[in-house]
Amino acid sequence: MTFHEGLRVELAADTRLSDGVAITAAMADGREERPGDEEAACGAVGSLWLAAGTPGTVVRVAEHDRPSQGAREYERLASLLGSFGRDMPAQSRERLEEQIAALEPEWTAYRRQRLRVTLRVRFDNGFILDGVPDTFFTAA
Repeated sequence: MTFHEGLRVELAADTRLSDGVAITAAMADGREERPGDEEAACGAVGSLWLAAGTPGTVVRVAEHDRPSQGAREYERLASLLGSFGRDMPAQSRERLEEQIAALEPEWTAYRRQRLRVTLRVRFDNGFILDGVPDTFFTAA
C-alpha cells in the first residue's frame, strides 16, 4: 500500500508502547526544566496500549533507502561505463565490465529489497506516533 500525507489510517494490531518520558515544558511538580535535570525529567511510566483499529491521519511519510556499499559502487561503475565506455581503451573497459559483473549479486539483492517507509500519524485521540514502520497501519 502507498501512504501519503492526509491519508486516514488505522492501527493494524494492538500496539504496546513503553519507554521513558520527558516532559518538555514544565515538570509535574511545577519546576521548570533546566539542563542537567534529565534524571528528574525522564522516568519509567509503564506502558500504553493502543487498540487495533485506532483511527488517525498520516502527517508525514519518510522513505529510507539504504543501499549497501557494493550496490552504490555498482551504480557508480555502471554509470561510468554507460557514459564513457565507448571512449575507453579496451583493457580498461573490460576491467570495468568485470568489476560490474562481480558486483551484480549485491545490486540484484538491493533491487529486491523493499524500500523502508516510516510514518508520523496523529491519532484522533491526540496521540502522535513518529518513525513507525508502515506495516503497523492499514487504510481506514
